[in-house]
Amino acid sequence: MMSLAQQLSVLRWSPLPSTSFSRPTTTHNRHTRTLLPVVCSVALSNAQNRERVKLKELFEQAYERCRTAPMEGVSFTVDQFTEALEKYDFDSEVGTKIKGTVFAVDASGAYVDVTAKSTAYLPLQEACIHRIKHVQEAGIVPGLREEFVVIGENEVDDGLILSLKAIEFDLAWERCRQLQAEDAVVKGKIVNGNKGGLVAEVEGLKGFVPFSQISTKLSGEELLEKELPLKFVEVDEEQSRLILSHRKAAADSQGQLGIGSVVTGTVQSLKPYGAFVDIGGISGLLHVSQISHDRITDIATVLQPGDILKVMILSHDRERGRVSLSTKKLEPTPGDMIRNPKLVFEKAEEMAQTFRQRIAQAEAMARADMLRFQPESGLTLSNEGILGPLSSELPAEGVDFNEVPSAEEHS
Repeated sequence: MMSLAQQLSVLRWSPLPSTSFSRPTTTHNRHTRTLLPVVCSVALSNAQNRERVKLKELFEQAYERCRTAPMEGVSFTVDQFTEALEKYDFDSEVGTKIKGTVFAVDASGAYVDVTAKSTAYLPLQEACIHRIKHVQEAGIVPGLREEFVVIGENEVDDGLILSLKAIEFDLAWERCRQLQAEDAVVKGKIVNGNKGGLVAEVEGLKGFVPFSQISTKLSGEELLEKELPLKFVEVDEEQSRLILSHRKAAADSQGQLGIGSVVTGTVQSLKPYGAFVDIGGISGLLHVSQISHDRITDIATVLQPGDILKVMILSHDRERGRVSLSTKKLEPTPGDMIRNPKLVFEKAEEMAQTFRQRIAQAEAMARADMLRFQPESGLTLSNEGILGPLSSELPAEGVDFNEVPSAEEHS
């Protein structure tokens, strides 16, 4: 008897014909593919609806907490919050000083955070008392915290317009008042001029030096870009007027110059009759006859502007501010200024000592003669060898204030 397996093995199976029996499978697969997107879409829609419901519940809970317990979970009180806001509340009126931090710069200025609702701006022309091409030249870089003054408001975004120059002007005026009270001598650079005098820059301000208060033979053009010692005559911030005097400063310096003393100077300019030498802000004349014992036909063969010399003071007139100089008296041997000027420079003090001894003897003889022959004259002989009364006071000369430029005027 055959087993079940053997019986099945002898059976012959015929393939199913390609008939309608196989078609329902194709139709079923097509329906399945059509139903799958619909089922996924419904599932996704249900998930979004559940998320919306959850968010709605969270918003409703948050709203209820804000309505019933607004300070729940907050680490500070309303009073503390108000107090914190007041620390950043400032008066933005023009002229108000506020602190701020620079956080960006560009070619036209700098952006400043002043904890206001809009960014403040520092224009280039308001960044410094001096003329600059970029704010970085005045040390204005991101991170700088400084005090500024409000000078306006931007109409577009209500941002504040700031200035550092205004603060620097205030400090400059205060400094000039202090220097005037101390009767100090300051250095001023000549930057301009007009028919009434010269304009000098002092402490960042433009001061006016009337020609009547200039103690030098150099012309206004020759003095441009040069520095002069000056004293303050008038400091008026309200009128923006700063009047200076070179004559007063020169008188102080001349008081320290004694006949026979040796000073170092710089040749300023050459003339057919001699050379003008700057000796500490005072212009002295080195006459062609006092350059050397040897004859000089062309000064330019011996001296040039910019040369550094040691010169001897021959005489000076305090009233007129005139100083006469000599290098001839310092020559170890006649003609050394032409052949060996370096030797004259090195031996200047030694040769001057000999000259001063001769001057002292001449002064003693002059005093003796004066007392012997003019006992009732009332004249006196000064330490400089000048006979007659002397006064260091400057002549009272008027100034046309129409020619005085504003001290804060830009050139």
